[in-house]
Amino acid sequence: MVALHHLTCHDSGRETQLNVPFLDLRSQYLTIRDEVRAALDAVCESQHFILGQRVTALEQEIARYCGTRYAVGVSSGTDALLSALMALGIGPGDEVITTPYTFFATSGSIVRVGARPVFVDIDPVSLNLEPSQVEDRVTPKTKVLLPVHLFGRCAEMEPLLSLAARHHLAIIEDAAQAIGAETDDGQRAGGIGTLGCLSFYPTKNLGAFGDGGMVLTNDPKLTDLLRSLRQHGSEGQYDHPRVGGNFRLDELQAAVLLVKLRSLDRWTEARQARASRYNDAFRSLGFEGPDGLTLPEIPKTARHVFNQYVLRTSRRNELARFLSSRGISTAIYYPKPLHLQECFAFLGHKEADFPEAERAAREALALPVYPELTEEMHTYVIEGVGAFFQTR
Repeated sequence: MVALHHLTCHDSGRETQLNVPFLDLRSQYLTIRDEVRAALDAVCESQHFILGQRVTALEQEIARYCGTRYAVGVSSGTDALLSALMALGIGPGDEVITTPYTFFATSGSIVRVGARPVFVDIDPVSLNLEPSQVEDRVTPKTKVLLPVHLFGRCAEMEPLLSLAARHHLAIIEDAAQAIGAETDDGQRAGGIGTLGCLSFYPTKNLGAFGDGGMVLTNDPKLTDLLRSLRQHGSEGQYDHPRVGGNFRLDELQAAVLLVKLRSLDRWTEARQARASRYNDAFRSLGFEGPDGLTLPEIPKTARHVFNQYVLRTSRRNELARFLSSRGISTAIYYPKPLHLQECFAFLGHKEADFPEAERAAREALALPVYPELTEEMHTYVIEGVGAFFQTR
């Protein structure tokens, strides 16, 4: 086993324990505080809080950033998924193929419109939907493929696009964790399928000061429909040809996001640098392997934006407890896959139905990777992982 002496500070000589939070939004805020406060003051002075010029400006900027013609601001990433499904007319009797290893909202939104989620197992390397297993799950009831760009890495989209074309299916991308991520050919997450859904939840790479989301598309008719759906299905005051919801993104959140968007690429590069350092350090220390760590793959040509840095180990819970005892916060995504959730019992699934998703749920552990993670804290986390494997 390689020793830790080459690191900037080594564990054996450390007299004080550091506190390393999993995410430090306060430190991020301090770097943009004056700009954010000025933007919020401007909204307060205008007293225009709903669907004003800042929402419009943000929609234009996000569409440009993600490579789409249109973007429609909505109230959350969940409502982005929900309104996307509604815009496509998905409802009772329809099936939507998706992954069991993701945040609850992906499948929860499918069930909320009355449709049935159909799960396909994940690729063990990317942890995204395994394209080779999708076609076997297509039936006459299938209407949508809903891949998730998990943890900031794009799903393998080319085979899904080909399959969708053959079977006349729509594709909704759940890009909640992946703004700015790119495929091998440079297409950006959310701008590849029929519709793409973003989340601006505070923990995302581009996070609001509360909830917020966006639906991306190149289709002008779907854009008009989405704008209607976010305003209770209205087309003009008190004229409702359809039932929608209250899915509006407000001006205060748009103002914050416009400020933060200017720093997004710089923050993404910092996340990538921290992820690369983790991988390099753990490999040099000899921790990669079946009895140690499975490290996240960093694609050679695609762009991984590392909303989370997720490694895997069969000793995940033990490692998380050990790091916690040293003041290092970690997170587990996701300890129970969706097909085993009680509310989806009606789908009739059981353990071992999706073995790769279940293995990821047992093994995945996210380490701090945010841009404000200092070199000292970063080294301390690496040392903590090293100490765990060297002493056990």
